[in-house]
Amino acid sequence: MLLSDRVLFLDGEALVIDKPAGLPVDAPRDGSLSLENHLDSLRFGFKRWPLPVHRLDRDTSGCLLLARNPKAHGRFTRAFEERAVEKQYLAILDGVPTEGGGTIDLPLAKTSTAEAGWRMVVDPAGKPSVSHWEKLAVVDGRALLRFRPETGRTHQLRVHALEGLGFPLAGDPVYGRGGAKDRTLLHAERLVVKRDVKPSIIAEAPFPDAFAAMGFAVPEGAAPTRG
Repeated sequence: MLLSDRVLFLDGEALVIDKPAGLPVDAPRDGSLSLENHLDSLRFGFKRWPLPVHRLDRDTSGCLLLARNPKAHGRFTRAFEERAVEKQYLAILDGVPTEGGGTIDLPLAKTSTAEAGWRMVVDPAGKPSVSHWEKLAVVDGRALLRFRPETGRTHQLRVHALEGLGFPLAGDPVYGRGGAKDRTLLHAERLVVKRDVKPSIIAEAPFPDAFAAMGFAVPEGAAPTRG
């Protein structure tokens, strides 16, 4: 797998790749391959390795922003912290909500038990978490949704789907009915980062094969580009 073939955006300070599902951003404890193993192939003539600015879950495919120098990394990190980044995700829901769309506003906190490990839960004292959503299509009792999260909490869309809509994401082994061999069907479809002087970073990741295999067609609203 060559990540250099999955570049969606590239200039002197930014790189966006279409991260494949199954590839963790951070090195796992079991020593298996992660994004780190691919950074040398993503230098594109620079001496430094690019560094990821944000995280996507191992199962989540799609737009991942990397900074090509430390100053850019600082600026992009602040943009994410200040919610100045436009993020758009596609997800397949293990059920069909009755409404056509809406906003989920449920604060989240991390909880941990010795038996089940850690997970995110809705907690009034947790961190503010807001997700906008719309229903795009229905196939065989499952719905294709587009999420536009305002915040970027860990597992936000996975928990908001379950607790806000009443259905987990398809394949989710933690919050849904997915098994060890399943993958959570979540895809970072589009990413826009505004910059002061340079044009905005705009990246759109192609519709995943795993979604097409479930019978869904490419939705309107983000025409996948490679550039």
